[in-house]
Amino acid sequence: MSEREYDDEEVAAIFQRAASPEHASVAAPGQGKGLTLAALQEIGREVGIAPESIASAAQSLEQAPRAKPASVLGVRIGVVDAAEFDRPISDPEWERLVSDLRTTFNAAGVVRYDGPFRQWSNGNLKVLAEPTATGHRLRFQTINSAAQGMISAGLGAFIAATGALLVAPNAPSAGAAFLALGGSAALGVGWWRLKGWASQRQAQFSALVGRYRGARILPPGVE
Repeated sequence: MSEREYDDEEVAAIFQRAASPEHASVAAPGQGKGLTLAALQEIGREVGIAPESIASAAQSLEQAPRAKPASVLGVRIGVVDAAEFDRPISDPEWERLVSDLRTTFNAAGVVRYDGPFRQWSNGNLKVLAEPTATGHRLRFQTINSAAQGMISAGLGAFIAATGALLVAPNAPSAGAAFLALGGSAALGVGWWRLKGWASQRQAQFSALVGRYRGARILPPGVE
């Protein structure tokens, strides 16, 4: 059986999860081809990241559910990530995580409890703690609804203008042209809002996952 190879997006996630705070700024190598775990560990050694950290991050990537980010016309408007814990997350740990979330996203957010489920949310940004057979799963998800609305409105206007020109090609076209121009502008604004947003959110999620994956959030003896 051939050894598992990770694509560029998976490699970036692994290095973001494995990096300690002093290595958080290390850029993941973009090879344009798959890299094996051994290759990732060798690269990690060169920048001071322990092979065990790389292996643990890769394992957490395999365990996490592969949810597909939302998209419109192929443009990514949503970001998702997840981390598996082989133990339950205690109440003090959850409170520490909520504090970190509020600092990271500069928002108080809302905390909800539903039986064994916990959730922190701020608009479309949600972090959920779900029980599993062996512990807990942290699920991070968000969607840029403002950009989604702009893209959808722009596309609708552009289609309407095109339809009007096809139905009555000899009619005065100033109105249709204006509608098409407005639709194009809305599409451009929607795309601009998404520029950099998805990568920033993914980096924030991966940093949070890396800080809490497989480790006690609170120092020993606090609980």
